[in-house]
Amino acid sequence: MDEESEPIQSQDQSCWATLPDVCLRRVFWWLGDRDRSRAALVCRKWNQMMYSADLWRYRTITFSGRPSRVHASEFESALWYVKKFGRYLEHLEIKFLNPYNAVLTKKFQVTMRGLLSCLGKSNNRLKSLSIQHLELDRLVWRNSIRSSLIKSLSFFLKKMGKHLDYLSLKGARLTVEQGCHVLNSLSYLRNESMASELNIEDYFSHHLAVYSSPQFNKTMATFHNLVSLTLNYNCISDELLENLGENNASTLWTMNIKCHIHDPHGQVVWGMSWAKLARQANNLKVNFFFERVMKYERLARILLQEIPVRSISLRSCYFSDPDWSMRPTLMDLLPTFRHTLQKLTFEFNNNHESLDEELHLLILNCRKLFYFKIWAFLDVRFVERILKSQEEGQCALRTLKVRIYTNRYETNEEDRTLREIYRKYRKLIDSELNYFVIAYPMM
Repeated sequence: MDEESEPIQSQDQSCWATLPDVCLRRVFWWLGDRDRSRAALVCRKWNQMMYSADLWRYRTITFSGRPSRVHASEFESALWYVKKFGRYLEHLEIKFLNPYNAVLTKKFQVTMRGLLSCLGKSNNRLKSLSIQHLELDRLVWRNSIRSSLIKSLSFFLKKMGKHLDYLSLKGARLTVEQGCHVLNSLSYLRNESMASELNIEDYFSHHLAVYSSPQFNKTMATFHNLVSLTLNYNCISDELLENLGENNASTLWTMNIKCHIHDPHGQVVWGMSWAKLARQANNLKVNFFFERVMKYERLARILLQEIPVRSISLRSCYFSDPDWSMRPTLMDLLPTFRHTLQKLTFEFNNNHESLDEELHLLILNCRKLFYFKIWAFLDVRFVERILKSQEEGQCALRTLKVRIYTNRYETNEEDRTLREIYRKYRKLIDSELNYFVIAYPMM
C-alpha cells in the first residue's frame, strides 16, 4: 500500500506545482484573508503568490460601531493588512457603521491614525479613497477625537493627494472651516488638485449655508480636473459655477446635486450662470435628488431651464400634505426638460389627488426618457397605459418600476389585474424592459 500510494501523492503534488501562475492567482483571488494566509504556508511558490499585487489592489475595511467580541479584532486586522500589503493598494473604502459610544470612536480614531500613517509611508499608487457616513457632528464624537481624526486625514491627503483620482467623504458632517481644511490638503504645495471625481454629499453639517462662504469657493477653485462632482444644493452659488467653468470646462461631465429639506436652499442662482457653465462644459449633465423638497415654488427656483438636467428624483417619503399638489410640477415644470431628461424617480404620498394622466403625459413628452420609477397612489391600469404606449413606439423605456399604493390591507384584486397585464404584454416586457410592478398597502 505504501509503495502504491507514493506515486499518487507525487502526482497530486506535481499537478498543483505545475499550475500556471495566472490560474493560481485566480484561486487566491477568491480566498479570504485567513485562507490566503494558510495557503501561503504550503510552499515557497504559494507564499510568493500571496504577495501578488493583483490580490490586494482593492480593499473594503469595515469597522462595527457596536461593542462585540466578534468584531473585536477588526481594528487589529486592519492595521495588519496595511502593514503587510498596503503598498499594493489602489482602491480603499473604509466604513465605520453607526458608532455606539465615545470609546469606539476613540478606538477608530487611533486605528485610523496608525493606518493612514503606515499607508502614507509605504504606498505611492492609491487612486481611490472612500470614507463615508462618519457623521462627525454626532455627540459620540468628542471634540478632541474629531480634531485628531481630521488632523490625521488632512496629513494623509497632503502626502497622497497628487495620486488620488477619486475621493468620497460623503456624510462626514463637518463645519465649513473643517471641511475646507481637509479639501485644501489635496492641493498642498501645488495650489491645485487634479482629482477627477469628488463626492462631498452631506459633507457639511445640516443647516449650513455653505454657498455664502468665500472660504468654500476659494477651496473649490483649486480643483482643475473634475469629471464628476457630487454635492448638496446648499453649496451651489454663482461663484461656484463660475469657478467650475473656468477651471474644469474641458473635463466636467457630471454634477450630482442633492437638495434636502433641512439644508438651506433659498439662495438665488442666476440662470445665466448655469447657461454659461453649460456652454463652457458642453458635455455636462446634471442629476438632481430632492428629499422632501416637493412644493412647486421651491422647485421652480432651483430647476432653471438653463440647466442641462439628465435625471430628477423627487422623494417625500411617507409625508402627506393636503395643501400640496404635485400637478403643477408634472404639467408645467418638468416638461421644460423634455429634451434632456433620461431618468425620473418619484416617491410621494398623493392620496389626496389623482396623477395618472399627468404622469402618462410626462412620459410621452420626454422622448429620451429610458428609466421611470414611481411609488405613489395610482390606478392599476396606469401600468397598462404605459405598456401600450411602449408597444406603439410612443416612448422608449428600458426600466419601469412601479409601486402602487392602496388604502386597503388586501391587494388581491390589484395583484390579479397586474398578472393579467403582465400576461398581455409579456413578450414586450421580456424583450425590452427591466420590469418590476407591485401593489403595496399604504395604511
